[in-house]
Amino acid sequence: MDPNDSYPLPELAKVALTFPAIDNHAHPLLRESHRDAFAFEGLISEATGEALTKDAVNTVACFRATLQLGKLFYLENKPSWETIKNVRREMAYEQLCRNCMEPSHIQCILFDDGLGGVTEFSEDYKWHDKFTSSPSKRIVRVEILAEGILEHIFDDQLSSETVNGQDLYFSFRDGLLKALQDAAEDVEVVGFKSIACYRTGLNITVFPSVAEIMEGLKIVHSQLKATRKLRLETKAVNDFVVNATLDIAGQYGKPVQFHTGLGDNDITLSLSSPSHMQPIIKAHPTTKFILLHSSYPYTRDAGYLTAVYPNVFLDFGEIFPFLSPEGQANVIKQVLELCPTNKILWSTDGHWWPESYYLGSIQAREALLRVLTESVQHKDMSEAQAIKIVKNALFYNANRVYNLGLEPQH
Repeated sequence: MDPNDSYPLPELAKVALTFPAIDNHAHPLLRESHRDAFAFEGLISEATGEALTKDAVNTVACFRATLQLGKLFYLENKPSWETIKNVRREMAYEQLCRNCMEPSHIQCILFDDGLGGVTEFSEDYKWHDKFTSSPSKRIVRVEILAEGILEHIFDDQLSSETVNGQDLYFSFRDGLLKALQDAAEDVEVVGFKSIACYRTGLNITVFPSVAEIMEGLKIVHSQLKATRKLRLETKAVNDFVVNATLDIAGQYGKPVQFHTGLGDNDITLSLSSPSHMQPIIKAHPTTKFILLHSSYPYTRDAGYLTAVYPNVFLDFGEIFPFLSPEGQANVIKQVLELCPTNKILWSTDGHWWPESYYLGSIQAREALLRVLTESVQHKDMSEAQAIKIVKNALFYNANRVYNLGLEPQH
């Protein structure tokens, strides 16, 4: 869509397609030297292996992305996916980044820089400020923070046959709380993120017992000793990390993002619905919960939680470009069924490739315009109300929830 095209509601179209946006959840771009480190098909799917390289390219999402990127790269003939890959590979990298970022109208990006591979392959989050008018900020991924603390604690204990569970618990607890407090006081950090959904599921226990945590820490130590790799996936320990984060975040007014729904095959789908989080939400009423990725396919569950709990917000990201246009529109319709429009946030979940920011932005804008135009035409709302929804979803809600203090810069 082009803001110069003819639309039934031109004022709504202009706002939907060009209003400055706060991308409330994204990951850094690859460094130029690593621009081909990952299969480009990851742009349009969370799948892995053959499901990514052979199946994802045969989805409607991929067909659409191919056409849109062909237009972005000024390819006059209908391009193939392989043509897109070849053309982008030949472009100067910073120019490729700029070509993708400028049409996105993203003013500010909040970066989760704890994604696996970021340290080895990606630019620092501040590097991205050259493409935005407001400085980038950080979201701290708490499981990675906790793993770093445990690695330090275990450094001198790997040769030991046994560990003292009580000493281990207190060392970990004190180190974790200190690290969380330091992050909360850092002006560059505007929130936290948990990937409990990936590790043990969203059925998070409210305040697991010290005995359970101590036993869990012993298991982590044994696994590290056996494999020389530390991955936090022992439920009591993971749940303790989440509860500690929610406590500190509530004290400092920093939101906590949760991966919900849509993800790769590392997720247990049945445990990825945010409906499992009801007890933990009730237990932390002063902490702001951000449910990421539209909670797809559990969008209605997420909408329900935002409607009945004042501290719950819903991000409608990552479905762009992973779903078909019809699927994206249906998700937004489900969001609007029950979710208060002052609690809707937007993100690209951009990562690795600049095209993820481009497609994540233009497709979200097109879907919002499509759904809201239909609502106005059906007399479900006025055009002025629809415009307010767009501005809130793209900018003002995130600005308020994360305490960014920004003004939209056109």
